[in-house]
Formats: sequence, structure tokens, C-alpha cells
Amino acid sequence: MSHKISFSVNGEKYTVEVEANKTLLNLIREDLNLTGTKEGCGAGECGSCTIIIDNKAINSCMMLAVEADGKEILTVEGLAKNGVLDELQQAFINNAALQCGYCTPGMLMSAKALLMRNPNPTEAEIKEAISGNLCRCTGYKAIVDAVKEAAENTK
Repeated sequence: MSHKISFSVNGEKYTVEVEANKTLLNLIREDLNLTGTKEGCGAGECGSCTIIIDNKAINSCMMLAVEADGKEILTVEGLAKNGVLDELQQAFINNAALQCGYCTPGMLMSAKALLMRNPNPTEAEIKEAISGNLCRCTGYKAIVDAVKEAAENTK
């Protein structure tokens, strides 16, 4: 059975028909062709699929698309504005906070959600915010440093 839902992604409004069992991750990647959001584990453990819904970081693989009805969604594609990287994206580059890049979109979205609610986080708060995101390449120090830099640059 399909359901008609309406929502916004990166400021653009959508109305779509979705099957009741379709995940939000699959809707974003397959139907909207926004492939920055990655599927890692498919079980909410790795954070690769993290997006922001109504200012909160969410694992999109664990949410049904029908639950997005009426929501405001931000994906990694929505961070840059008019070709200019978000402060957080630039800080990730400045601090070499990415290597293979697979976890980077989810890491960025978890960190962005933190900075949206707390523009001056402590190191402990940064670590807590990204604790649901697994990275096998960087060792996390560069990521924490990048979030600190972004927080400093947005003051």
C-alpha cells in the first residue's frame, strides 16, 4: 500500500507516493537522487546515513519514509549555499578530518545538528554528538578539531 507524503529537503518541497515499508534513506537516495547520504550498516549502528530532521540528527535507515510527512529535512547536499561550503565542511577540509570519505556526510550532519542547538560545544559534547558515527580511517581527533574550528568560526 502506498501513501502520499509531503516534506521539504534542503528547502525544496516534495510530494511523493511511497510504499509503507520504504525507508527514508532509500527515498532520499533512490527517489530524490541525493546520494550524499550513505548506507553503511542498514541497522542504525554506523551513522553513515545521518540526516537532520527538524533540527535533530536521525539515522535515515531506521526511519520509514512515511514518518517524514510534514518534516523539514537537511541532507549533506544542503550544507553548502550558492557554491560556498558551510563552515563545518571547510573546517573538515582544513583539519584533514576525512580520508576515505564514506562516513563524512553522516559525521558532518551529526556535527551540524550539534552546532545548530549548541554553537559553542565542549569537547565532551562534540564527542557525544558524533558517538553514533563510526569512522575507520581518521581516529576521530581531526574530526573533533574540525567541529571545534567550525564552532570558533561561527561565533
